[in-house]
Parts: sequence; structure tokens; C-alpha cells
Amino acid sequence: MHGAFATNQRLTKHAVCTKRGVVSAQNRKAAAVGADILAEGGNAIDAAIAASLALGACEPWMSGLGGGGVLLHLDGETGRVTAFDFGMIASRQLDTADYPVIDGRANDLFPWAAVKDDRNVSGPLSMAVPGYLDGIALACDRLGTMPFANLVRPAIALAVQGLEIDWFTSLLVTTAAHDLRRFPTSAARFLPGGLPPVPAASGETSFLGLDRLPDTLQMIASEGPRGFYEGELATMLARDLAAVGSPISADDLARYRARTVEPLTFSYGDAMVHAMPGLYAGSTLQHALSLMAEHRFDGDWPNENAFLTYVASLKQAYATRLATMGDTGDGPGRSCTSHLTVVDAKGDMVCLTQTLLSLFGSRVVLPETGILMNNGIMWFDPEPGRPNSIAAGKRPLSNMCPAIAENEAVRLAIGASGGRRILPAVTQILSFVLDYHMSLEEAFAQPRVDVSGDDLVTVSADLWSPIPETLAAHHPTRIVQARVYPNSYACPVAVLRDKVDNHHYGTAEVINPWADAVPEPAN
Repeated sequence: MHGAFATNQRLTKHAVCTKRGVVSAQNRKAAAVGADILAEGGNAIDAAIAASLALGACEPWMSGLGGGGVLLHLDGETGRVTAFDFGMIASRQLDTADYPVIDGRANDLFPWAAVKDDRNVSGPLSMAVPGYLDGIALACDRLGTMPFANLVRPAIALAVQGLEIDWFTSLLVTTAAHDLRRFPTSAARFLPGGLPPVPAASGETSFLGLDRLPDTLQMIASEGPRGFYEGELATMLARDLAAVGSPISADDLARYRARTVEPLTFSYGDAMVHAMPGLYAGSTLQHALSLMAEHRFDGDWPNENAFLTYVASLKQAYATRLATMGDTGDGPGRSCTSHLTVVDAKGDMVCLTQTLLSLFGSRVVLPETGILMNNGIMWFDPEPGRPNSIAAGKRPLSNMCPAIAENEAVRLAIGASGGRRILPAVTQILSFVLDYHMSLEEAFAQPRVDVSGDDLVTVSADLWSPIPETLAAHHPTRIVQARVYPNSYACPVAVLRDKVDNHHYGTAEVINPWADAVPEPAN
């Protein structure tokens, strides 16, 4: 039975094409910031950092100073890939007794056993030590060409302007309003007059103030990013965290260090794929692709046999992840990860995923610094004795899955937001491009399935017969139309270099109204 929404409507989003650089992101304003940095002479790292900081002002509920992330960089000349890990870490002062398990299941991203008062889901006890700023600063120091302060300035300008209020802003704030109103500083920022903001009826652009965030960004530009962890800003931040009741201390902040790690590199057919190692989804991507490599993808377009292979491979890879790494299936909540990709004129690429975890993270805006904090503790299983159980000073398992792949014809950088829906999207789009030689625009327009760890397969309503029928004969399925909210699929973002004609392409998830690619402007 169909709902009220039209079924004869189809959305398209064209890929941009240029011989200069391209920035693709989940918000067009942030992508434009990165593209302008390229035009000013910055490289892919410079552009990615500027766009990344801008995302924290353009969509603050997705990522920002209070979160963490991962970054892959590929040197276009040498092919060398560098991986940066700046994920969140549980406070060394965390007390596992603060998270007593009760009957029931959590009602957010992960269906863990429920914890008293949802302390691991929202509020001060859900916060982990943020690594985001140290991570992008490390990448800037190692591979950037522009001063870090220059890369912060566009974000300052956007924060001073405030958050643009459109229907998508209203929608996302409304979905979290019940939780936001529990915390006075959060309600003051996002619920003016106690209600979600709505666009002006006149059609004039209106903005929602981001109170103390511009001052905090200015301090970072002046003091340097390490000041967030050990300087005057760190003192303010520690005071903020203590005031709201978080266990994160000044010592936790001072101890935090982002790190470079060896990327996970493996072959898939005639392509090489680079991903994040360790607790991220790179190893599960490798497993899924290794299973897919046993199948022959024939024909010009993926058929029912191809989708049977996608589903079987993802199910088996997720089963291994569940058995060995402690991950479990998604719950009904909405993730707040953001992703961006960059290619510069030289062919250097950056693939950056950043997150607060849930939509609006902990739902707590810190009073003095104006930082919206993550709820990274929710990544941990609250039940003791498991591989991913909560523990002081521990790094959690994460679903982030940036990837860079190349063969003789193309080089592709891709990632996504969407919790455990990220991996199925990245896996399928890699196959569309590498196995079926689709253009980037075709690959993003191609309907997908989602296999997120349980037995049920979510099948796009736009997939043609006999694919849905064949899948239903082998697996329990549900047919779901891609939509803005709630969306049952991930939100991928990518750039591609055609190695034959040296053109660069960029695009982003079709259904997301803000996601877009912006080419580097001509000088």
C-alpha cells in the first residue's frame, strides 16, 4: 500500500565536471568554502579542512568541534595514501557504574540494552573526548600548505551569520526538539521561543544565531588548534564540561592526540582499495568486496544476480563483524555524521568523515564555549564482558567507512553518513563504478539496497523487475522509497578522476537537498 507521496516523481542531481578541483559535501555552502580555498592556491587538504570547519557552522547537528572523525589522503603523483584517526575516546575518569543496564532496548542508533535514564545516549554522561580539531590540525601540519588560521576564517564568517533557516533546518530541529528542550543552552540555541525555527513566510532569508560559537572559532584561529586541548580554550572547555556534569577532564583533553595510521590496502579485481583500519568499517568493506570478487559481474548494468551477490556478501561480512567486533544492528535513531571529498587540480584526494554520532550528538550545547558535544559513549555496548563494552580510556567501534579506489581508468574517493547504512552504500557504488564502469552520476542515480546487519533487506522502490522479486524469493525484504526523512539509505558523497581525459567529477546523494559538489572557480 502506497502512502500519500507521489510514486511517479524522480529526482536527479548532475555531477559537476572540470579539469580543476572539486569539493563534494553534504552542504553546498561548505563545499563552496572548500572550492574557494582551492582557487586561492590551497591543496586538497587545505580545502577539506576549510570545508570541514564550515560544515560545523552550516549543519552543527551533524559534526563539529565537539566530535571526531577519520581522513584519508592520496597523493596524486605518488599514489601514497595517508590515514588520520581522530576518533573519540572515553574519558579516563569514566565510571562504568554510571551506566546501569535496565530492562528494554535503547531507542536510538543502536539497539543496545537500555541504560538507566538513557545516560549513554544523551546528556553529559554520553560525551566522549572529542578528537576532531586535533585530527584536522595534524593533517594540516603534515600535508597542508596554508596557515590553519586562514582555514578557520570562512567558518567564523558563517558562524557569525548564523544558521540559515529553511525547511530542511526546520525538519531536522523538529526531529530532536523533544530532547533539545531538556537542556537550557540547547533549547536557547535551537528552539527560539520554545519552538523549532521556521522559514519566514515572506520568503526572505532568516538565520538562527549560533551564540558563542563564533568566539570559540576565533580563539582557535588566534591561539591555534592545540589550545582546544591545552590552552585558554581548554580551560574554558574543561570548566564547561564540569558545569554540565561530564566526566571529561582537563587531563583527558591534554592527553588527546590524533594519530596517523597505515591505511588498509587491498585489491578488488583490477582495482586497489584504501580504507581505514582497526575499529572502523574498512575491514568489513574488505570482507564484503572479497566475497563479491568471487562473482562475475556481467552485462552492462547490475541485474538480479548482482544484487543477490551484494546482499549475500554484505550479510556474511556483517555476521563476521557482529561475531568478532561487538557491533550490532541499527536502531530507529538518525545518525549525524557528515562526509566530504576533495580532488585538487594536481589529482590529490581527500576523503573525510566527521561526526557527533547521533543527530545533535549528546543534545547538550556547552554554556561558555557554545560547542555542541558528541554522544560517543553510545558507540559502546553497555553490557560488560563484550568486545565493545564501555570502559575508561577506550576507543569505540565505529561505522565510518571512507574509501579511495583506483584502477587503470579511474580514481574514486567516496564516503557517506548514515551509521551502519554507510558500508552497503559505499560497497555498491564501488561496484557500480569498478565492475560496471558507470559514470559517477550514473552510479549515484542507480537505486540501491540496504543490508545493515539484521536479516531484513531494504530494497529501493525504484529497482526494476525482476530484482525485487528475486531478492524476496531469497531474503525477507521491504520495499522503501528513498526520501528525505526518514531515510532508509545512506548519504554518500564522492569525487572521481578520469585517468584517461584527466577530468574531475563530483556529486552527492540525490535525495539530500543540501548535499552538492562545487567546482573550483576559475581565477
